[in-house]
Amino acid sequence: MDNANLSRMWRVFKTTKEMCADRGYSVPEHELNITFDEFKQEYGRDDGDVDRTKMNYSCQPSESMLLKYSDPPTEKNPNPEPQIGTIWVEFNGDDNAGLKHLRDYMHFLNQGNFYSGIMITPKQMTGMALRFLRTSTTIDEGPKGGVEVFVEQDLLVNITKHELVPKHVLLSAEEKKQLLSRYRLRETQLPRIQQSDPVAKYLGLRRGQVVKIIRKSETAGRYASYRWCI
Repeated sequence: MDNANLSRMWRVFKTTKEMCADRGYSVPEHELNITFDEFKQEYGRDDGDVDRTKMNYSCQPSESMLLKYSDPPTEKNPNPEPQIGTIWVEFNGDDNAGLKHLRDYMHFLNQGNFYSGIMITPKQMTGMALRFLRTSTTIDEGPKGGVEVFVEQDLLVNITKHELVPKHVLLSAEEKKQLLSRYRLRETQLPRIQQSDPVAKYLGLRRGQVVKIIRKSETAGRYASYRWCI
């Protein structure tokens, strides 16, 4: 009989691949569609459990993602540098992952010149580690793009595939500028979405970004609304 944890981690692994692809990273099709048998052969151990250390991987941003994360060109800066880069996804198997694990992970990201990182843990990190995490983008030891932490339980199912969850599309800086100009709004006048919102977290939304939410309507077919991430 297959180990239940192996099946569980296969689902978590698939969700992380889908999450990276939905954010705009380049993920090969065969990795998105990995079967349980393929996962078991690649990442299973002789005792029937999973080898999390083999599951770690990196992703490069696609061309469209690089454009979306670049500021509009100006005379002073005709070729703005994208505010995104290679991400490293790591599966930490320690039930008591805390501050030391987080610091070690950030050190690894810096050494490998990764722009950002996602750490997946079996259980919630310690309170001290989570407080440290909130300031990771403003401290020298953290990677430029920061670190995100997910608990395995939250990745068993891809929430964006639920029929009640509308499609969320991140606007580029240029698209955001055009939206505000078209409706003569300030960004603070837009409805808000918390960075901790499950879909915002799934998409890795940053404070200040605007997301377009597309819903189905019986009368209009589809209609869009916009949220400002805080």
